[in-house]
Amino acid sequence: MKQAKVRLYVEQALGEGQTIPLTKEQAHYLFGVMRMAVGDPVLLFNGRDGEWRCCVTIANKRNGELLCEVQTKPLQMPPDLWLCFAPIKKARTDFIVEKAAEMGAARIVPISTDFTNSERIRQDRLQAHAVEAAEQCGGTYVPEVAELIRLDRLLADWPEGRQLMFCDESEVGSAKRLAATDGGSWAILIGPEGGFSESERARLRALPFAHVVSLGPRILRADTAAVAAMTLWQQAVGDWQ
Repeated sequence: MKQAKVRLYVEQALGEGQTIPLTKEQAHYLFGVMRMAVGDPVLLFNGRDGEWRCCVTIANKRNGELLCEVQTKPLQMPPDLWLCFAPIKKARTDFIVEKAAEMGAARIVPISTDFTNSERIRQDRLQAHAVEAAEQCGGTYVPEVAELIRLDRLLADWPEGRQLMFCDESEVGSAKRLAATDGGSWAILIGPEGGFSESERARLRALPFAHVVSLGPRILRADTAAVAAMTLWQQAVGDWQ
């Protein structure tokens, strides 16, 4: 059996015998760029039905069709983890979204803080980066990238029962670490390049659901901090235990 070399995210439902029409962009990629032909295998996932091996039944550069044959992976849900971060420069914000999707965030929440450098995001572009990351790393789930929201609004409507890992740069060099728990609903909060303001820090420290942690003896760049924080959380609380 020929090995599938291409993996795509689609919106349609997937199941045995299901036919999947391709968009113009997908058809161009498969048949114009990857030079695939009728009979070639493609792996598809939609974030709901797991991963399916499909074969090309119609192939041209403007449209095409695939036929679902067999499920190759069940849906693997990530832990109930949000990554909340302040957007930074474009390429580094893209990096944070990609790594969050790879490392098991269920939801990605860009936030605006007192010292956030970027007050706008392209939500559709960031969502596309999350899709691409899932395609490339073999994931069967794609995290939602939420609209940009102010930190005070996010905290005012905080869901009951969700714990918060607050990565405070003022704790650099301290021994504050996240204690191992049995999971549950969590969020990680990463600040902007300028850090949190004193008023933000005071509010966060006063929250009963917040866990203040240090990310080690050095101040990290925001994109590095996001990866470090997710690694620590996954090892202590998530599905890396």
